Amino acid sequence: MRVVVTGGAGFIGANLCRMLARQGFVDRVLALDDLSTGARENLAGSPSVELVEGSILSVEDLDRAMEASDAVVHLAARPSVPRSLADPMATHHVNATGTMMVLEAARRHDVRHVIVASSSSVYGANPALPKREDMAQMPVSPYAASKLATESYALSYARSFGLAVLVFRFFNVFGPLQPASHAYAAVVPAFVSQALAGRSLPVHGDGTQTRDFTYVGTVAAVLTDALERQVVHPGPVNLAYGSRVSLLELIGLLGEIIGHELPFHTLDPRPGDVRHSQADHTRLSQLFPDISPTPLAEGLRSTVEWFRETDRGGRQNR
Repeated sequence: MRVVVTGGAGFIGANLCRMLARQGFVDRVLALDDLSTGARENLAGSPSVELVEGSILSVEDLDRAMEASDAVVHLAARPSVPRSLADPMATHHVNATGTMMVLEAARRHDVRHVIVASSSSVYGANPALPKREDMAQMPVSPYAASKLATESYALSYARSFGLAVLVFRFFNVFGPLQPASHAYAAVVPAFVSQALAGRSLPVHGDGTQTRDFTYVGTVAAVLTDALERQVVHPGPVNLAYGSRVSLLELIGLLGEIIGHELPFHTLDPRPGDVRHSQADHTRLSQLFPDISPTPLAEGLRSTVEWFRETDRGGRQNR
């Protein structure tokens, strides 16, 4: 199987490419990335992964990547809720229009399997927990709206054109290669980076807000299994396992791993942030019964080790 991973030099993409390169059923892995948030260094040590520097907004780049390919995992996106509030049009252009361009390229080149990354942010203001895929979506940020467009276009292409599609709603993915060096860093790398530097951890809000954290190795394993078995589904699938951890609990667990209590300070809540998040994983477990999620503590320990080993953490991903 010849697989294209858009955003393949990014955090999740590079972890997936590295895993795919070790699979016997995969003949070729091609990472398409414009390196706006990804980095060549993320694919170091995986010489069998071909990096094509290009954009999902370029027909020529997409054609170059998709030619003679069997499957595509579409991870490329303009991430971050705060970023989308600062520039909504740019977020829409990459996430919504970019997805359509990927789907059109897949059609042009008869790609037989398309996996698309959406986000738990689509649930937005819906207060019910856990989040089930059949719940009403209530986006509260341009980013969330763009990801809802992403999954809607993918599922509509399955129905309109017979494209074999699988849409995942990612929750809070964390792990090695996740950048901590920019203003929109996710909470885990931001906390780990600050903690190892001996600085106080910034907490937006009171810290009692909850998240469903998923280790990137688990995400890569699910995506790999989906490719190997060519799994499809007529609706979106939550990619998280129903854990619910507050930011204060996360800080406490990180302190235990690092070996001392971690100081933190509170800041104003960020506009567009969802208060609580927890996945219903019934559909995921039915489709992928052989995947066991990495426990949060184990994933955090691996993440801290990676930050310590690189001695630069998120700085390498600028």
